[in-house]
Order: sequence, then structure tokens, then C-alpha cells
Amino acid sequence: MRVSFTKMQGAGNDFVVLDATRAPLDLSRAQLQRLGDRRFGVGADQILVVQPSDTPGVDFRYRIFNGASGDEVEHCGNGARCFVRYVRQHGLTDKSVVRVETVNNLIELRAQPDGRVTVDMNEPVFEHARVPFDAAGLVPRELNGFELWPLALSDGQGTTTVDVAVVSMGNPHAVQRVDDVDTADVERLGPLVERHARFARKVNAGFMQIVSRSAIRLRVYERDAGETLACGTGACAAVVAGIRLGWLGDNVDVETRGGRLTIQWAGQGHPVLMTGPAETVFEGEIDL
Repeated sequence: MRVSFTKMQGAGNDFVVLDATRAPLDLSRAQLQRLGDRRFGVGADQILVVQPSDTPGVDFRYRIFNGASGDEVEHCGNGARCFVRYVRQHGLTDKSVVRVETVNNLIELRAQPDGRVTVDMNEPVFEHARVPFDAAGLVPRELNGFELWPLALSDGQGTTTVDVAVVSMGNPHAVQRVDDVDTADVERLGPLVERHARFARKVNAGFMQIVSRSAIRLRVYERDAGETLACGTGACAAVVAGIRLGWLGDNVDVETRGGRLTIQWAGQGHPVLMTGPAETVFEGEIDL
């Protein structure tokens, strides 16, 4: 099976994008893993599939698969920006504002004149059952009326307790504040948070350094992917948590290892807006 693809990246988070608008494309988990493999395939954090939508007022359907595991995931902010650049560059739409449905959400994407893309990420979710997060028996520390939850992390090096803010941006996030992201023990603590038993579907582990009320630095250890150069939903979750905890204002630049994202949130009842880059790297074909 020969498949055409486009390789894209947004702040260093990279994607293989596939067009299934003209004909169905049903790839197996093994084929998706082959696409995502950086040695034997194209290589990508995630694989994005563009499909037509049957929903009135919605332009496209958008499916997201983890490049390492082949599993379908709920949301990807950096991928959403690449998505809108892709459909415009490939003549699938001439709209500057595109409405897209994912497996569990409806999002609005806006192409900016400077080449960046703004994504309406919808409202953050704090209800534990919807994250999902099991807080039974835990005693949180409250700041500004928002909870930080103690997680005990154990491995061969001992037990460490970290305080995390829990939020969903269509996918689950646990955000902890660190003094310096360069020296944070992401490699050890990231997997322990990701697979913690209190998160039924695992969780994306965010490590946030506060630079000022309008700037943070961020590293994210993503579910089933490990640390990536950037995570759009992770940036949104970190800023939302920082605002709720009283550390940040409502317009924040997020420096990731792959580039800068700008996150805006006016508070509860309002959507989170994420603006950042999206670029095509190359196009090609691969036998699967």
C-alpha cells in the first residue's frame, strides 16, 4: 500500500498528515507505528488524518494517532495548527476560519496574516471524573481557591511527592511548578506521573517554570510519546493552572524547547486561545 503524506511541525512538535477526504484511509496500528517510526518510517510525534465531516456547519473531521503506539488520542493543539495550514495549502478550503470535529470535541482554527494560527481550544475541564482523575483520600493544598494535589512517585531511587494541578484540555494534564526546567528531573519523574494509578487513561506531565506573570518555560512528558519539543494542550493546561493558582495573568508567552506559543484565557466560562507557528517540512510517499 503506497500512501502520500505531508510532514509538518509546530514549535518542534512534528506530524505526518494524511488526506482521507477523497477516499477512506483505514490504516492498522502496525502501519501507523511504521509511519511514526523515526528509523524505519517517516517519524512523527503524532499522525493526523484529515476526513470530511457529515456535521452541518463543520468543515472537517480530524483524527489523531500517537506516532509511537498507533493509539488514537483526543486532542493536539500543535497538530490543530498544522491541520489548518495543511487544508489551506492543499486546496481543501479557502477559508481563514475552519471548524473541525475531533473524537471528543469541536474546535475552531483561525489562520493569521503573519502565518501563525490561532486555535480556540474550548474551555478547560476541572471536574475529576471528566479528566479522569481519582482524588479519593488525597488532601490538597489550596492556592487562590484552586487545588494542588500531592502525588507520591516511587521507583528504584526512592519516593518523591510532587504537587500537581489537574486539568483537561480535551486530554488529561498534571502540571507541577519547578524552579528551573533545565534542571527538572523530567526523565525520571515524567514517566512516574504519566503512569500514576490515579489517572485511569494516563496523563501528560507538565513541568512549568514561572518567569513572570506573562511568561513561562515549559517541558511536557506526553502520554505514550515521552518528552516532546512542544505540547500545545500542555501549554494551555499549564497557563490555565497558573492563572487559577494566581501566578499568571491572562496573556502568557510559553517558551518550549521547540519554540514560543502564546496562550490567552479570560477565566472560567471562556475558551482558551492558543497562537503559534505551523510549517510544512516536506512531502513524499511511503510503502506500508
